[in-house]
Amino acid sequence: MSNQKLTTLVNTFGSSLISVAGEVGVSVELLKSQISRGVKVENACCASLIGIVGDGIQGTIVIMLDEGGFASTVTAMSGGMIQPNLEDSIAMSVVGELSNMVSGRALTQASLPGVDVTPPQLITGASIKTVPSQSSDIISFTLPFSVVGGGWAYLVLSFNSI
Repeated sequence: MSNQKLTTLVNTFGSSLISVAGEVGVSVELLKSQISRGVKVENACCASLIGIVGDGIQGTIVIMLDEGGFASTVTAMSGGMIQPNLEDSIAMSVVGELSNMVSGRALTQASLPGVDVTPPQLITGASIKTVPSQSSDIISFTLPFSVVGGGWAYLVLSFNSI
């Protein structure tokens, strides 16, 4: 994958998370100084993973939230009608919907025809980790966001050219 395509994907996914979150009532701030190559996530309790496939691109997009980020996201996106309970499949579906919305917006903005997404896979647990591949063909980035009202959201992007 070209550096230009990779830069476009990272930038559009980051800006899409900011804009989509804002539209659904979750204010997030990207901590640019803490963007890192590789995977650097702390205290995540839930994650939504989406695959990106097609036209020379293969990768994953993972939105990971700590308890504060999860609570803020579920409360804001449901208008307070859904309690932020990790054991509740409806509350977890809110995180999946956020990842769908972010992925759709990013791929539209990146103008990459022939690229599609997989349905989200939802994961919960204490201190979830994402383990980066040891393959030199895969490049990963972590974009950390502070969630206004408390908590953290992490956007982990991993891509492999095919």
